[in-house]
Amino acid sequence: MSFNSNFIPGVTSLLASSALLLGCQSKEEIRNSPPNILFAISDDQSYPHASAYGADFVDTPAFDLVAENGILFNNAFAAAPQCSPSRAAILTGRNIWQLEEAGTHGSMFPAKFPVFTDALERKGYFIGYTGKAWAPGNWMDAGWERNPVGPEYNMHFFDEVPYSGLSNRDYAANFASFMEEKPEGKPFFFWFGAHEPHRRYEYGSGVMEGKNPDRLVVPPFLADHEIVRNDVLDYAVEIEWFDTQLQKMLAWLEAAGELENTIVVVTSDNGMPFPYAKANLQDLGTHVPLAISGPGVHHRGRVVDDLVSLIDMAPTFLEIAGIDHFDGITGRSLFPIFQSDRQGFVDVNREFVLTGRERHTHARPDNVGYPSRSIRTRDYLYVKNFKPDRWPAGNPPPEVRMPLPERNYKEIVLGFEDIDDSPTKEVMITNKHLWPELFRIGFEKRPEAQLYHMPSDPWSVNDLSGDPEYAGIMRELDRKLMELLKEQKDPRVTGKGDVFESYPRFGLMRLFPGFSERGAYNPAFLDRDAFDPAFIERTGFEYQEEE
Repeated sequence: MSFNSNFIPGVTSLLASSALLLGCQSKEEIRNSPPNILFAISDDQSYPHASAYGADFVDTPAFDLVAENGILFNNAFAAAPQCSPSRAAILTGRNIWQLEEAGTHGSMFPAKFPVFTDALERKGYFIGYTGKAWAPGNWMDAGWERNPVGPEYNMHFFDEVPYSGLSNRDYAANFASFMEEKPEGKPFFFWFGAHEPHRRYEYGSGVMEGKNPDRLVVPPFLADHEIVRNDVLDYAVEIEWFDTQLQKMLAWLEAAGELENTIVVVTSDNGMPFPYAKANLQDLGTHVPLAISGPGVHHRGRVVDDLVSLIDMAPTFLEIAGIDHFDGITGRSLFPIFQSDRQGFVDVNREFVLTGRERHTHARPDNVGYPSRSIRTRDYLYVKNFKPDRWPAGNPPPEVRMPLPERNYKEIVLGFEDIDDSPTKEVMITNKHLWPELFRIGFEKRPEAQLYHMPSDPWSVNDLSGDPEYAGIMRELDRKLMELLKEQKDPRVTGKGDVFESYPRFGLMRLFPGFSERGAYNPAFLDRDAFDPAFIERTGFEYQEEE
């Protein structure tokens, strides 16, 4: 890419080197000499959008290098298709329905939930982050003294970046400052949270980078239109920027002699910011890239098909560091996969992953969400929509515009506000008559249960829920999902699900009727059983009896 040479000099030697070595250490050897951990997480990148997976419209040499020297995971899933709940799940090792406010996008992160970063720090790790940590949301008023990820290193910026959509934060320089502060002899954990490929993008940047929109195969849930093609290529440019910054960090570690003692994890928090992907439990919303290399990861170049969740990161990092798992972790350590010499399906017990979503943005009257849960097996994706009467992508635009109040609200233009504003969204709404089936899939209301056969339908576009042939499979998956949710005390299946609608939102509020107070709990959905002293202390909320 042009910005590799123009903006990031001196890193191409890394790709030709073999310094990203894999150790063959046992668990005991790892614990006796804890390795460093570099956790690189992009913002809104779907599987399979990395060149190691065969995606020819995006070039990710750093991700590919990690995969070549370690394990490439074909079936990794975020716990939620949204930034802050997904990141809270990574940090805690829990599913979003186990996290109270932190299970809802843009809300709070109760400090009562332990995070692996604090545990690593107590063990002697030097920790820090650059870019996007746990966000968006409010951690300051939830009992934290700092972001749950750790200390911030965000002091260095580029004077210029190639395209306006890119963050000007110099992630690699911030990482170098972190490493220069690290006491000698201490292992480190560093969270590189890129802002890319989160929107917005500079339209046409993909073409300016030499990408050909005529050669792009558009995902079948999106309209095959010139504007959409360009939008997808602009998304690819931002993935490549993330990869280039990672490349610089790996080069720094190599030069410092730290690379071969560093576990490198590269992934994303949720899927691409396009209709029917981000904020959806269909595969392109939760299925994310994942490559891991470093000490303890045996037999380089393996490709693993096991179903893994990003909630598995917390127990994995704790095990690597020799720390006992704290209470409440639902994820399972990946260390047995690291130590294996097998490819394909390694752990026969990894039969499924669970995902879920609650409110995404203020996209409906009363600030309610679109609660859903899913179970994903090797062959099927089963989605349970608890409120099928609601619009999954947010309500359509109102027929009559309301005047903007003086408060910081945004007028609804396109509606369907759970979909990030974009050229693709605009062209699919304004020309919905050209693609009625795609509009139905991505924007319109959905049945209570949906079923997809993943080997034949990796894009989740052919819902089999109405086919009698699959009724038995649906019953079994529904039974299993409900059983697991009850075991994990999901309020949505224990009769307390409305509590999710009460949680505050600290982001942009819009002109919908009903409750719309930014940063406030909605009293209409609060259960008085929630009003224990810790709740009142955390929120400052006082329950008022109705007269």
